[in-house]
This record gives sequence, C-alpha cells and structure tokens, in this order.
Amino acid sequence: MKIAVLDAPTNLGLRPPVPGAVPGCYKAPGALRDLDLLRRLDARDAGHLVAPRYDRGDWKPGDGVFHAPQIAAYARALADRLRDIPELPLVLGGDCSLLLGPALHAAADPRRIGLVYLDGSADLRHPGNSTVVGAAGGEALALVTGRGQADLTTGEPLFADEDVVVLGIRDYDEEIPDLTAAGIAFRHTPAIRAAGAPASAAWVRSTLAHVDAYWVHLDVDVLDPTVLHAVDAPDPGGLTALELVELVRPLVTAPECIGMDLTIFDPDLDPDGRQARLVADLVVDLLA
Repeated sequence: MKIAVLDAPTNLGLRPPVPGAVPGCYKAPGALRDLDLLRRLDARDAGHLVAPRYDRGDWKPGDGVFHAPQIAAYARALADRLRDIPELPLVLGGDCSLLLGPALHAAADPRRIGLVYLDGSADLRHPGNSTVVGAAGGEALALVTGRGQADLTTGEPLFADEDVVVLGIRDYDEEIPDLTAAGIAFRHTPAIRAAGAPASAAWVRSTLAHVDAYWVHLDVDVLDPTVLHAVDAPDPGGLTALELVELVRPLVTAPECIGMDLTIFDPDLDPDGRQARLVADLVVDLLA
C-alpha cells in the first residue's frame, strides 16, 4: 500500500480557544512531519494546501456558520488535489470541516462511496436540531450528509445516511437520537469495548458491504483524554490507543479504503511534544 501525505492545515471550523486567539490545530501537519512521519510511512509528499486566514470578523451568534465561504472554497480546492493523488491519501488536518473536501472527492467518484466517521462526538449539529450553529467542525457529519446551510451543502448528500458508520462517540452524546432517527449506524465507545475492537472493525465492514469503497475520517478526540488531551474539546470515556489501532488498522489497510484524514490534534496544547509523538506513532501503527 503506497501512501501520499497531503497537509490540509485549516482551522476555520473551530471557535477561538480564548478571545483573540486562533485554534492551533493548523500546526498539526508540521508537528507530525517534524517527527519523520513521511519517512516512517515510506510515503510520498503530496504537498501542502494553504488554508485561508482565520478571521471571524464581526460574526455573532445567529449569523450561521462562520468562515462559510472560505470553508466551501477550501473544500473544492482539497477535492481537486485529492483527484490528482494516485496513492492512498493521508490528509493531515486541521479541523473536521476539511472533511467536505474528501466528501466532494468521493461524490465525484462513479462508485458508491461510504464514510467511516471516528470521532468523540457525532458532529450532527445543524439548523434543524440546534440554535447554536456556527462552528463547522462540530457540524461536519451534518454537512457531508446534506444537512446544514445552503452555501456549505450541494443540495444533495455527499454521503448517504445508510452509507455512513460512526464510531467512538460517547454513550452520553446528545445527538445519538438524531443518528438513530436518520438511520446512521453507530457504535459508541462502550459498545466497541463490549464487542472488542477487532470485532467492531469487522462489523463496520459488514455494515458497509453494500458500498464499493469508503473514506475514513479520524478525529483524534476519539481517544480518551488520559491518552491524548491536546485536542479542541477533550471528553472522558474515549478509546485507548490499543483499541484505536485494533479498530482502525483493519479498516484503513483494507482494499476498500480510498483514503483517510486526521484532525483536531492541537500542538499549542502540547508544549513538550509528547502528544505529537503519540499521534505520529499511532499513525504509523495504523498505516505502516
């Protein structure tokens, strides 16, 4: 399996960590590259897609998704870059809003493409179920399944609900009823642990047996904060590192996988670099 690494360091989909600051996840690709990630993966360098500047201007709650035009343009540019990569692409983010790029790429594929969505939260917030729409990173799954404001959707789902599997959300996630109502398959962390990570990976492949291929989205806040705390919104009850590897490795190394993105690691929350090394080691365990 030959891999190409593409940096997509957008932070446009996150709220400021503190007033006047910008989310630090745009630094993640550089931090991981500094740990010799490409050599360890024997990967080709597919370059760096410069993201628009983080500037919410005079945005205020009720104005919809901030940075929406920039996020939409960046998604189109990312989809174009992905179409030029013949290897298995590993997209280093960045926040979860970058998933719109792979989703556009998948929607242009004549095959039926599914989505494996690994995340600590369901990210299914949209105007139909929330009054606090604003940060696209927390609305990524809603956007790629055709929910959300018009300038961030194509009018049709980029992934059909029945072609999506959600993994690693917490069992107290407020959007579980919305997943159930939409018919989106999911396993929260306790269910993965009860079944075992390898058996859960087999369940994913069985659940998506009707699609021709699938994309894997990996938000590292799927891990428990005792394992990885350098993320935008750490929540207790996540996976261990071993569970993550046993769950994801069979999925990304399967012939049906057409690519993976990695999001939400924030080097600003990792002053000694230990968390970056953990993330890099995990990526190597998953792919090398």
